[in-house]
Amino acid sequence: MTPIPTPAPWPYGRTLLVSIIIILGVVALGLVIKNTHTAPIAIANPVTAVHPDTPPDPLATPWSSIPEKLPIFSLADLAGKSTSISTWAGKSLILNFWATWCAPCRQEMPLLAVLHHDWAQRNVEVIGIAYDEPKAVKSFAEQYKIPYPLLVGEQDVLDVMALLGVQTPAFPFTLFTDRHGEVVALFMGELHRPQAELIMAEVELLNNSPPASTSPAAGTTPAAGTSRAALNAARRAIAAGLDRIGSP
Repeated sequence: MTPIPTPAPWPYGRTLLVSIIIILGVVALGLVIKNTHTAPIAIANPVTAVHPDTPPDPLATPWSSIPEKLPIFSLADLAGKSTSISTWAGKSLILNFWATWCAPCRQEMPLLAVLHHDWAQRNVEVIGIAYDEPKAVKSFAEQYKIPYPLLVGEQDVLDVMALLGVQTPAFPFTLFTDRHGEVVALFMGELHRPQAELIMAEVELLNNSPPASTSPAAGTTPAAGTSRAALNAARRAIAAGLDRIGSP
């Protein structure tokens, strides 16, 4: 087994980015919005790679509005078969968006392999979503024995990113959901163990918390979901915890 390579340091350096928390209903970067709801969290990490064909825009924000629930989408697997994300319904997902040419993406792959191993028995699935040519992704995956499922695409991956509120093809980024498909956090940039452990601890608490039930229509069974209060508390805890941890 060829180890996942450790690339040379990212040539553009670790530019300090401000961690941005998107919150409705609490203080968000000093702005109070009068609402009782806390939206999913986007955190910016200093290390990301922008696609070589993307003109630099230092004022651009890589994300806009992050959805509350993971949208349903389909992408090809390494065999070319169209695979719906609903294949993993009922599991918490760690969706890692990456590319073979992205140095920070390769840096975090050993951590993702560990998360895949450590959380597999707790109903959590790591899924890599590659923005690249299928042939390049398949060759990379075979050479470095990536242990978790991979989906691949080009424009269709960009379309999925847009559904998630990510407007600029900057990699890597990782989206975390609970077992009901609620988006708990979106982490922009290279993921490190302290951030991953913090987020997954809150995801596990959500997964083990008593479910909330929606009001059923006449003659139907109520649908179970995550308690809104528990979800809001988890998002706030992640925001505060990542602020304490800071950038690696």
